[in-house]
Amino acid sequence: MALGYVALVLHAHLPFVRHPESDYVLEEEWLYEAITETYIPLIQVFEGLKWDGIDFKMTMSLTPPLISMLRDPLLQERYDNHLAKLQDLSVREIEHNQHHGHLRYLAEYYAQHFAQIREVWERYNRDLIVAFKQFLDSNNLEIITCGATHGYLPLMKMYPQAVWGQIKVACEHYEENFGRPPQGIWLPECSYYEGVERMLADAGLRYFLVDGHGVLYARPRPRYGTYAPIFTETGVAAFGRDHESSQQVWSAKVGYPGDSEYREFYKDLGWEAEYEYIKPYIMPDGQRKNTGIKYHKITGPDAALSDKAFYDPYWAREKAAEHAGNFMYNREQQIDHLAGMMQRPPLVVCPYDAELFGHWWYEGPWFIDYLFRKAWYDQDIFDMTHLAEYLQHNPTQQVCRPCQSSWGYKGFHEYWLNDSNSWIYPHLHKATERMIELSLVEASSQLEEKALNQAARELLLAQSSDWAFIMRTGTMVPYAVRRTKSHLLRFNKLYEDIKSHNIDAGWLDKVSTIDNIFPNINYRVYRPFLKEVGKSVGA
Repeated sequence: MALGYVALVLHAHLPFVRHPESDYVLEEEWLYEAITETYIPLIQVFEGLKWDGIDFKMTMSLTPPLISMLRDPLLQERYDNHLAKLQDLSVREIEHNQHHGHLRYLAEYYAQHFAQIREVWERYNRDLIVAFKQFLDSNNLEIITCGATHGYLPLMKMYPQAVWGQIKVACEHYEENFGRPPQGIWLPECSYYEGVERMLADAGLRYFLVDGHGVLYARPRPRYGTYAPIFTETGVAAFGRDHESSQQVWSAKVGYPGDSEYREFYKDLGWEAEYEYIKPYIMPDGQRKNTGIKYHKITGPDAALSDKAFYDPYWAREKAAEHAGNFMYNREQQIDHLAGMMQRPPLVVCPYDAELFGHWWYEGPWFIDYLFRKAWYDQDIFDMTHLAEYLQHNPTQQVCRPCQSSWGYKGFHEYWLNDSNSWIYPHLHKATERMIELSLVEASSQLEEKALNQAARELLLAQSSDWAFIMRTGTMVPYAVRRTKSHLLRFNKLYEDIKSHNIDAGWLDKVSTIDNIFPNINYRVYRPFLKEVGKSVGA
């Protein structure tokens, strides 16, 4: 019998980026890159494990914006074209490098890789949610939800209806797509404040994730630290992140992704190739961009981009297997030690952004594949589990009140509220007050109902924590500012039109076509004193 458990948790999320009003928007490629480098490679890993009889267990969030984009026909068509250009470029690269042995080898590798991506894409008829759902149905993959648009909940807690809107809309969207209610939720940015668990319970959720200090500083102090979940007073469980295992994976400096054999992210053919040659594969206005074809490896921590050696996927795969073995060994030692101290099976929760695996760390899906295989065949110290299964087998836990926290810089809310982004919150709060006011309106016509529902969508989209995050990081800031302002402006126009009983039907049609997330949303979700929310949205 195993001494403990390891729970690998991946958080798959991208902000809702969809621009039917434009032929090309660079930010849409965030999705296309993630499909090619993360989501389909993970599906390939899961398929291979099932084919080989490995009963893997893993938890993965698929956020409502990501699900909506993956199932959107316009974005599916645009990704199909994006992948076709990648395949065309990889074939051209084979011919272009026919006299350079290693570069031809790499070009052939990419051509084969993109062909395999195409095969999966077409086999599931462009619907990757169907692909992920099959593993949910087989109980290998526990899929959980998130906030409706990844809104940062502690910064809207003064408006419980806004928090409830993020949670309730997400749960309803999950059930529409997976045919069952979600059991767990990845709180956006793992951000927790005391009281949100009441709403989670009212929404039917059984557990959520927080950073380690959210559990370690709970009241009373948890007897087992982060190595067991705690139950809140509502009965909803909180799982805390294990920092030791997390740092080994996510850190590019001391973790696995920084190894010299792995692919260099920042040296891409889109910036390296001769301009006229690469021009058909970069931005329509002629600006260079990443293509996803990268021929060099990290080489060393101090190696300049000009000094990078050529990449070799064979040796990178060998290194991923070595690192998976090291990760497994460290968890064996950790769990063996903890089991002796705790006198009960410890749980090590290892949560990461899904896009780390494949997009930022190209070899990440190989690492996951090897980890599950090695854990299945080469050790008997721990079982890999997903969080719902763990709770099913361990229904008794200590009752505590978690500590306010996030997994951002310094562990609290500073990354989403600082000099770079504080200007957005007065506007968001005013819009929230107006949405609560609108929720009390009884729509007198289909047009008014449509406008009220669109107002709810615009508020949710403006609340996305991604925009404040981007403003803080200093990358793509104009886009984040533009998105925040555009949703707020659309919301305010809708509010004024509804209040004046003068709705611009043509403009509303245009906006609802662009921002078409949550087609079944009901604006009444923002009403105060909803019976099902109970005291969480009370006076």
